[in-house]
Amino acid sequence: MEKQIKDLKPHALHNAGVGYYVLDYLMHSFPTQLFEPFTDEDGNLKSRPARDEIGNPIESREAADRRDALIEHLGALPPVQGALDQILWHFGKDRVAEVTGRSRRIVRTSDGIQKVENRPASSNIGETQAFMNDQKPILIFSDAGGTGRSYHADLGARNQRLRVHYLLEPGWRADNAIQGLGRTNRTNQAQPPLFRPCATDVKGEKRFLSTIARRLDTLGAITKGQRETGGQNMFRAEDNLESAYARKALRNFFWDLTKGRISACSQDRFEEMTGLSLCDSDGTLKEQLPPIQQFLNRCLALTIDMQDAIFDCFGELLSAIIDEATASGTYEVGLETLKAEKFEIVDRKVIFEHEVSGSSATALTVERTDRNHPLTLKKARAFCAGRDDARLMINRKSERAALLVPTASLMTEEGEPLARVELLRPMGEERMLELELSNSHWVDAPDSVFEAAWEKEVASVPETSASKLTLVSGLLLPIWDRLPVDNMRIYRLQTYTGERALGRMVTQDQLARLYASLGVDHVIDLSPADVVDAVLKRGQSLHLSGGLVLRRSRVMSAYRLELVGATGPALAQFKAMGCFTEIIQWATRLFIPTDDEKVLTRLLDKHRIVVEGVERNAA
Repeated sequence: MEKQIKDLKPHALHNAGVGYYVLDYLMHSFPTQLFEPFTDEDGNLKSRPARDEIGNPIESREAADRRDALIEHLGALPPVQGALDQILWHFGKDRVAEVTGRSRRIVRTSDGIQKVENRPASSNIGETQAFMNDQKPILIFSDAGGTGRSYHADLGARNQRLRVHYLLEPGWRADNAIQGLGRTNRTNQAQPPLFRPCATDVKGEKRFLSTIARRLDTLGAITKGQRETGGQNMFRAEDNLESAYARKALRNFFWDLTKGRISACSQDRFEEMTGLSLCDSDGTLKEQLPPIQQFLNRCLALTIDMQDAIFDCFGELLSAIIDEATASGTYEVGLETLKAEKFEIVDRKVIFEHEVSGSSATALTVERTDRNHPLTLKKARAFCAGRDDARLMINRKSERAALLVPTASLMTEEGEPLARVELLRPMGEERMLELELSNSHWVDAPDSVFEAAWEKEVASVPETSASKLTLVSGLLLPIWDRLPVDNMRIYRLQTYTGERALGRMVTQDQLARLYASLGVDHVIDLSPADVVDAVLKRGQSLHLSGGLVLRRSRVMSAYRLELVGATGPALAQFKAMGCFTEIIQWATRLFIPTDDEKVLTRLLDKHRIVVEGVERNAA
């Protein structure tokens, strides 16, 4: 049998449908050595290779017969050709332009006979011209044909039809795949192509497409400032398995695995299959867990069924994280286009001017007008239909209605979940911990009371609402380190007069700090709403005259607005403004109510906001 295999030629094996290397591997790697049982010195029954009297290994006739039968069976199987040959045979060489650099190929004649066709070195040039001249409607190119050539719908070519680019075999290197994708999407084209990445139902293949998606997303962010530009929308957010959202999903996956909440396998089974260690000696989750690349590579070595099961569980966690980020408006979008009913620039202030070039950075105050779209009672009722967890609520103090539904939980530092609820209202929503609900003014309401309060609030909503935002536009690079680091996005908008603006968005407290760092004279005038947004929502601390500091403090699982630095004799003065005190751990602390703007207004009138820790010098 071995001599017969060696005598076969690769071409004959190709036509027989069996590769030479497969048969050679079976012949030399199939286990045929006979084993015999024996008992060791401890009385344990074991096995060892059997040998004859002179020490030669003994071959098992049964194993050898099975090997020969398997080789015979494989030799009788019909041929399974590669994707390149299948496409070529299906459509015919007269319709398919092949730019692969092959010097020989097997083609099928009209009568079904296969024969070897020799191809000259200039075949790549001829095939490219045949496709661009619209003589052949289908093009196949590989790495050899993906460098130095263009296959886009060039305005100077006869073939300007839409290119549908199938990424069939991405390979191990994402750089080559990205270079290949760029062959059909270039400048001076009649229309951009449609990209179609192909993969089987083996979930592990996402590992390779993920790297390409990440590279394309990064490329688009660098060249255009938009994540969707580089990927051309060819990948979903879930396809990039190396993003920050995927890393967060992986940590949640490891946490659920240690808690036994992963249906695919147990923690011990997962560590045994992948060789990854998740817990320290005390049984707690490691601080430095395996990275996402290592997790994906180890999953490739698992069985197909186990790959699918693990990727299904991991994919559910990733989709939930992306959906939550998208719903909350925190999902990364790079360059974001602001949309509203109307934009109007009401103030311009030059805050920095470059001495050499004369370019400047300008703070634009933009008035934004949005059309209000309140949630109608009919849609609220439709949302409740079929849900047993939705409750009708009303606020005893403000007499406003809301729908209460469960939402995503929070995690404590010990890893325990904290249940939260979401209050859906006609013009927005808010979230709170479930244990805080009993201490709030929200109570269950009957249908009639809920409907009356909801309709009343919807009727009071104006047709449009106006707000202001500040955009720092122009020359930003020299002052980039002075801009806030909590929001690095670039925004663009177009006013109702057609003027376009592009820059970084800053809040009023951030603008005041920017003015101080650049040495720009400016009167800090924040409204109570600006103060609440800066301190209570974004966690900023504001310094007031008299050595006072406004900061966010967490008391009884809720954030409060605390005034720090007030002396004992001055407490009566602040309480007269409307502030209140509490004794916590034998210390008197001073808080400001957030439901009454008048208290904060009186405080800001007496103690102005100052910028601390910033040297007022020119940039």
